[in-house]
Amino acid sequence: MRSAAPTLASELDARLISLWKVIGRVERHDLSRTAASLLSRLRDGGPQRITALADGEAVAQPTMTTLVGRLERSGLVERRPDPADARAVLVTITSEGVERLLAIRDARAAAMDARLAALDPAEREVLAAAIPVLDKLIEGASRP
Repeated sequence: MRSAAPTLASELDARLISLWKVIGRVERHDLSRTAASLLSRLRDGGPQRITALADGEAVAQPTMTTLVGRLERSGLVERRPDPADARAVLVTITSEGVERLLAIRDARAAAMDARLAALDPAEREVLAAAIPVLDKLIEGASRP
């Protein structure tokens, strides 16, 4: 039986989800969160196969194929032959895709700045001090 008492993990999870929802409401320039995440994955990880993208975004391959097609028609990604396997293609982000990501990031930062401005200096210091701790949690997620 699970304990009804909140744990640090559950409290942090709830706050991160709520914050993501608040900030995620800002203009995404007609992109879903999955589309924006996909563009970010391609920018940070380089060209990838659709199967790898589907796994990374936790969606079915046909769903990813549809999303890539939509982003390709919008000029945000390109498909190129995989030099390691002539039967496969790699999806890569275009310069327009990178620009779109930067616009989304700027909009989210502006929304966050407005919320941070409502905090007193001591509260902002607490958040600033938490950033290295959050970085450790993020780094831990990428380790085997």
